[in-house]
Amino acid sequence: MSVAPVQNIPSLNSDLFYDILRRLDGATLASAACTCAAFCSISKEESLWENVCSSMWPSTNREDVKSLISSIGGFRKFYADCFPLIVNKEVADYQRNNNLEYPDNWTEAEYYGDMNESESISPSDFVSIVDIRFKGKPICSKVLWGIPNANGYDGWFYNCPFRIDILTYADRDDNNDGVVNLSVSDGLPPITSLERERKDGKLWHELRDGLQLSWIIVNRKIKQAANLASWSPLGGQRHWPTDKDFVIRFGSVLPAKDILPCQVVECILIMKFRVTQTEGDGVQTTLKLTELSMQLEDMEGAHVNGRNSLHIIKEALSCRRSKNYSEVLESCHMYSKVQNQLKEEKMRSESRLDRLCILSGIAAFMTFWYCVL
Repeated sequence: MSVAPVQNIPSLNSDLFYDILRRLDGATLASAACTCAAFCSISKEESLWENVCSSMWPSTNREDVKSLISSIGGFRKFYADCFPLIVNKEVADYQRNNNLEYPDNWTEAEYYGDMNESESISPSDFVSIVDIRFKGKPICSKVLWGIPNANGYDGWFYNCPFRIDILTYADRDDNNDGVVNLSVSDGLPPITSLERERKDGKLWHELRDGLQLSWIIVNRKIKQAANLASWSPLGGQRHWPTDKDFVIRFGSVLPAKDILPCQVVECILIMKFRVTQTEGDGVQTTLKLTELSMQLEDMEGAHVNGRNSLHIIKEALSCRRSKNYSEVLESCHMYSKVQNQLKEEKMRSESRLDRLCILSGIAAFMTFWYCVL
């Protein structure tokens, strides 16, 4: 059986092109668009990018999220904004210049956000689109419109530590009231007891290596979006704060230039699972997702308040990003390294100050008794 050669690509039917391109992921589709004019033209179809986003982020299947994405520029732009992750290579610069004191033109009131600005940032402009995967399989999709408990600019939210718990305030699933469970059927290894798990850590390693998190923030007013997660875990803790809890940490390093003296902050995304069932008597090992939260911390580990957090998140929507996820993880680990160095230097300074105070006290005591005697 002989097959007639195709003289040129344009001779093929455009429907065949579309059928080929709709089977590709986003990165491959973008590469295919650069190969020829026909692929480039067809790859601009919004339906193709809608399929890509739906596969990457199941939460985008919701009608309200589809309307949101259309209003900020469409699915093609949404993918281009949210697939690459935030990377901050300027962290190393702050290692050499680690003076975190207030500059001369900063006041304490400005640091804590008690200043009036003409620019208004409304918490209702932000939308959180969250998706969790375990071993490539979607297990949770949540959408949060606005930021909870931020009703007025003079409210407590703006001066208190910024924190969002997506499980508390996000839209509930109709089927299970928002409860998210992981079991052996999802790929978890069976464990017969927590005592054995503490020894071999098999469940912990499977959980840490298999979880992936996407936390997309959209600003409806400025029509920009970005993914604040690191996709892969940055670290975690076993059996904390109880024997049954596993804490997984994700995040990114965000620029805070002209917002905070430290110039960079860490966006910390915490995912906590609790063991609800262990293997035995016909019951499978089951984990329940009990926390999925976001908070911002500065270089000294202090929580950033609500007002400054809104400014930082808004600026993060237009900062540098990379499709190289290992580069993103490297920048996060560099931040942790610099932060640890600053903490060690602070402890050494405090230790020297304590010794100086003790010596000064001893000298004063001896001088007093010398004068008395």
